[in-house]
Amino acid sequence: MKIALTGASGFVAAHLKEEFKDCVVIERKDTHEEILSKLDGIDVVINLAGAPIIKRWSEEYKKVLIDSRVYSTKKLVDAINESDVKQLISTSAIGAYPDNIACDESFVGYGNDFLASLTKEWEAEALKCNKPTAIVRFGVILGADGGALASMLTPFKFGVGGIIGDGKMMMSWIDIDDLVRIYGFIIDKKLTGVYNATSPKPVTNYQFTKTLGKVLSRPTIFPLPEFVLKLIFGEGASVLTGSKEVYPKALIDAGFEFKYRDINSSLKHLLG
Repeated sequence: MKIALTGASGFVAAHLKEEFKDCVVIERKDTHEEILSKLDGIDVVINLAGAPIIKRWSEEYKKVLIDSRVYSTKKLVDAINESDVKQLISTSAIGAYPDNIACDESFVGYGNDFLASLTKEWEAEALKCNKPTAIVRFGVILGADGGALASMLTPFKFGVGGIIGDGKMMMSWIDIDDLVRIYGFIIDKKLTGVYNATSPKPVTNYQFTKTLGKVLSRPTIFPLPEFVLKLIFGEGASVLTGSKEVYPKALIDAGFEFKYRDINSSLKHLLG
C-alpha cells in the first residue's frame, strides 16, 4: 500500500507517517504536473492540508484558511482525477455542524457560521474526485506531542488551568491513536462517505477540565472568561467556545471499535 500525504508537516501527519512508512509528500507549492508525477503508483491519498485554525480570523486570514483548504483540495483532486489513485481520504472538521445540537453523520446540511461555510466548500471540492472518496471530520484531537491538548498543558501543569466560561459547552474529541486507527480502518474497508472522527462520549468543558486536572494532579480553579478569548482571537474564538456534540455513528455502524472511548482513559494514556 503506497500512501501520499498533503499537510505532511502537521501533527496528525507525523503520526500517520509512523503508521504508514515511506509516504510520498505532496507540497502546496507543487504544480499540477509535479503532483501527477508524485501520484504515480500511489494507492491512497490522504489530504491533510490546511493553515492553523486557532488564530485571529482577520479577513486576510480567512482567505488563507480558504486557500489552504478549498483551493489546495481542488488542485489535488484535479490531479487525482487524471491518475490511477484508488482512494482519496480528505479532511474536514466537526465545525460543519451547528452548535448546541446533538449530531451524527445523518444530519443534513451545515451550520451558519464561517467555519461551517468553509467546511462546506472544502468537502464539495473533495467530492468532485472521481475515485472512491471518504471525508473525515476531525473533532478536537488529543495528543501529548501536539494538537489542542499540548497547547493546554502548560497552564494546567502550573495549576492555573480552568474551565472556559461556564464550562457547559460540549467538546467532541478524539485520541490521536484512535484517529490513526480510523485511517487504517477506512483504507482496509475501502469506505466512502462522511465519518466523524470523534469519541462516542463527548464531554462538557467542565468534565474535560476536571479530568485533566485530576490526571495531572493539579487544581483547576481559574476559569477563563469567554470575552478574553474573543479579545485574543476575535471571531476565531468560536473554535474554542463553540459547543459541538458530535457522534461517530457511521464509524460504529461500519464496525470500528474505539480503544479510548472516554476522556479519562484517553488522558491517562496520553499523560500517564
